Amino acid sequence: MSRIWRGLKLGMKSLLLHKLRSGLTVLGIVFGVAAVISMLAVAEGASRDAQERIRALGATNIIIRSVKPTEEALATGGRPGRVILNYGLKYDDFDRILATVPTIKKALPIREIRKQIRFLNRTIEGRVVGTTHDYDDFNLLRIDKGRFLTESDNEKYQNFAVLAADVAKTLFPYEDPLNKSIKLGSDYYTVVGVTRERASSAGIGGSLAAQEFNKDVYIPINTCKLRFGERIIDNRAGSMSAEETQLTQITLQVGSISEVRPSVPIIEAAFKPYHPKKDVEMTVPYDLLLEAQRQARQFSIILGTIAAISLVVGGIGIMNIMLATVTERTREIGIRRALGAKRWDITEQFLIETVVLSGVGGLLGVTLGIVVPYVMIYFLRDQKAFVTSWSVLVAFSISVAIGILFGLYPALRAARMDPIEALRHE
Repeated sequence: MSRIWRGLKLGMKSLLLHKLRSGLTVLGIVFGVAAVISMLAVAEGASRDAQERIRALGATNIIIRSVKPTEEALATGGRPGRVILNYGLKYDDFDRILATVPTIKKALPIREIRKQIRFLNRTIEGRVVGTTHDYDDFNLLRIDKGRFLTESDNEKYQNFAVLAADVAKTLFPYEDPLNKSIKLGSDYYTVVGVTRERASSAGIGGSLAAQEFNKDVYIPINTCKLRFGERIIDNRAGSMSAEETQLTQITLQVGSISEVRPSVPIIEAAFKPYHPKKDVEMTVPYDLLLEAQRQARQFSIILGTIAAISLVVGGIGIMNIMLATVTERTREIGIRRALGAKRWDITEQFLIETVVLSGVGGLLGVTLGIVVPYVMIYFLRDQKAFVTSWSVLVAFSISVAIGILFGLYPALRAARMDPIEALRHE
């Protein structure tokens, strides 16, 4: 240990003789390590954000949604010229799926309608969601005031409504919304609860559109069916179009993750033969989660590789400076060899100096790499970043390893010098 300590002191003294040169060499490692940690933090943050949004859909859930048929499907299986477009999930589909899929523990029927929500002279454009008492549990909604819908509300066709956070703030900025009456269409509904703010659900390309929960009004699905019917008529600029849809979405929940994939083909067999126009799509959040994790790993590898290149550049800088140092200290090497120093002693001395350079650079780079992501989060509010302990450890270890690797050749070159020739060097 005393020998290593002596080597460290000698190495630091040698490096401090050329402060500017040593500092510039260290910068290559600093920025390399900081880049690795920062880029992996950004990749990890984006990955966690996407995975959390997908997990919010439920790993044991299977989502079936109504979609408008494509033009090709209408041309082959439908009538594009008809006044009323009838498509999507039916109540018969809901009953058939429950009857044929034994792994289902819970099932949630949903009907969504875009409506103007009114209280006195205040209005907001939002989404009326006809559903059951399980909706808040499926979608991780939390009640801020009052209560959510109950099974009894649905059975009795009650005109009760639960407001989402933004709807409550817009319609009732200065008063308590509970027990007040809001107007949906031509009917009035008594407010029985208000939900807390809820982040949007994941939007996964064409698999599932992002859903905004804060502008919703929740009413019993039986009431929705009775008051709004199944037909939505749109009169615009003298033209009339109508759509007929019974259910917008069915969310199914199986007992465990292991039952998700075996249930998928059974569920498909229960509804696909009845929808030749391909007006129903199924999304499996568990599969999306696995895909997101796979893409996150690939993204991290790509970013980590790009950032690691800067570390290699820093290592080349270390080799360059150490080769110059060996040339400058040729006479010193000759004197040490003449006084009895072995080749290993010379190798060890120069390796210690490279490790000091890369180690100091690594520590400074770790500090900078931890700070930069949080600065990004502060200035870019939508940016997500998460510094993991493994990325810090890996980046620092690589910086030290690069110091040893790129310092080995200059150290061996110094050790192999002929002592006589070294003493004669001017």
